[in-house]
Amino acid sequence: MSRICEICGKRPVAGRTIARRGLAKAKGGVGLKITGVTRRRFMPNLQVVKIIVKGTAKRIKICASCLKAGKVQKA
Repeated sequence: MSRICEICGKRPVAGRTIARRGLAKAKGGVGLKITGVTRRRFMPNLQVVKIIVKGTAKRIKICASCLKAGKVQKA
């Protein structure tokens, strides 16, 4: 099962979580130090909805933003 919106093609995006320690220079410290970088993935908010295609009901995965925008007619 792929994690891709069938309407707009939104898919997981790679990113990072950066762990920092210390007090910012603007607040009187010596600056923030990066203590670790962890790779992560940002997943789209996919929902499975039932729609009508050519008279038959079909289940598709669409993102919440497409669902909210009304880009598909639910069954």
